[in-house]
Amino acid sequence: MSRQRDDLGRQLDGYRLATAEIVYHMPDHPGLLQTFIWQHLDIAPHYPELRRFLDFWVKNIDGKLHSVTVGRTTILTPPRYTRAAGIFTLH
Repeated sequence: MSRQRDDLGRQLDGYRLATAEIVYHMPDHPGLLQTFIWQHLDIAPHYPELRRFLDFWVKNIDGKLHSVTVGRTTILTPPRYTRAAGIFTLH
């Protein structure tokens, strides 16, 4: 339960869900690229959590980074309702 409170508190402080697609060279076959998806609550535009993870990657993982693409979304949003165009019943 405390993790949920921590996540909610972080969101209220401006953290949003960041998703990074990390493309890297495979250590045994440098000509081949592999993808790794990373998700975490982070703050745009500086992304300190992602930078910390990428620093760890460069120091500790053999796969050389090729590219990183970042997207983010808000988690706390008002509910969205759409009106149905009709009601259909299947028998």
